Amino acid sequence: MKFCSSCGQPVTVAVPEGDHLPRFVCTVCKTIHYENPRIIAGCIPEWQGRIVLCRRAIEPRKGYWTFPAGFMENRETIQQAAAREAMEEALAKVEIGSILAIVSVLHAHQVHVMFRAQLIDPNIGAGPESLEVRLCTEAEIPWEDIAFRSVEFALRRYLEDRRLGREDLHYDTIDRAHSHVS
Repeated sequence: MKFCSSCGQPVTVAVPEGDHLPRFVCTVCKTIHYENPRIIAGCIPEWQGRIVLCRRAIEPRKGYWTFPAGFMENRETIQQAAAREAMEEALAKVEIGSILAIVSVLHAHQVHVMFRAQLIDPNIGAGPESLEVRLCTEAEIPWEDIAFRSVEFALRRYLEDRRLGREDLHYDTIDRAHSHVS
């Protein structure tokens, strides 16, 4: 950040009085500009034992596989965001179920919240952010080409819970410069 969004004047980085972290502070109006993590909402839609996966048409990790997920928008719930992303990326109408995983991705300043979901209609397709979309069995998941560590974590917990007949909530923290599966 170079300029204050309140008055347009330059900002500096300083620890405001009573705070403990450096923040962008306006040199003129003294507005403190906080930077907080962004929320990523996603879901794993299932239809008759198969799950929806999308091959990314955008960076980062273009060409790699993920389930539908993306940035939450203002004025929507986290469940609405997950359902919207399923529609945008996979043209998938879903019913959002229980929370599956919460992953803090520290280096990207993000929190990923993933849900279980049921596909309402098996007619899916590639939205503008997807090269292709597939309904995959567990054996068909392209593990070596999964886009992000948080996606791999959630997929593995989802499949494990499904085998065990439970719906646990799982947590993970990723704090590495590279957020994709090696």
